[in-house]
Amino acid sequence: MARANGVREIWASGKAVVNSWCGVSSSFSAEVMAHAGFDSLVVDMQHGMIDYQLMVTMLQAISTTNTVPLVRVPWNDPAHIQKSLDAGAYGIICPMVNNRAEAEKFVGSCRYAPLGYRSSGPIRASLYGGADYHMKANDIVLAFGMIETQEALDNLDEILSVKGLDAIYVGPSDLSISLGYNPGGDKPDEWMMVALKKILDACKRHKVQPGIHCGAPAYAKQMIAMGFTFVTVGGDTRFLTMGAAATVADMRDAPRPAGSSSPY
Repeated sequence: MARANGVREIWASGKAVVNSWCGVSSSFSAEVMAHAGFDSLVVDMQHGMIDYQLMVTMLQAISTTNTVPLVRVPWNDPAHIQKSLDAGAYGIICPMVNNRAEAEKFVGSCRYAPLGYRSSGPIRASLYGGADYHMKANDIVLAFGMIETQEALDNLDEILSVKGLDAIYVGPSDLSISLGYNPGGDKPDEWMMVALKKILDACKRHKVQPGIHCGAPAYAKQMIAMGFTFVTVGGDTRFLTMGAAATVADMRDAPRPAGSSSPY
């Protein structure tokens, strides 16, 4: 029997998923993160220091727990998407989905025929997912399209109406740049709140799950209260950076560093 996707189960229960981020190129750090108890973890192949072979070992490390393994691919490229799924990723986060055609290309990469054009070859996915993975994969694998530009905001309804798009994922830093502001996350500004409400309203209309990248737990909780059902809270690089800097500051009786505006 195919392994269930815990993210789907949490959504079905009406709760929000607490996710975190793996950008450190280490299977051991991924294993440590997985044992921390997050609902899911994203292995970041776009901005993380991670290549394909290392990504496979990180998925294996995450698999020592019940944490759901997800991958952010470098781009909307069927080769990256399908190889990540074959390696056992239970969901794909795809950058820069700006219009319907790009959303269709992405979703098609994630689904076996007749719903898409994913090629059959679940080399490790069948070990992680189970012997009947191929028959269940279209219902298991999650497709997250990143909403992070003005163009995507303008095309929300056509993007979210693509059948098989399970969720969107707001990239606040790129979205800020596209809207004419400085990069960074956890922004309380009115212009960001207006954009997020527009996204949430569209997700509700099309029954698509809304996700967002956050740095601090307080901001992530605020996003859940707004209606987001998938929130990333920090990540390995951020935890290492902030924890190490705080320790050094304490030893030198210096002020602790202020929290970074970047989730990475």
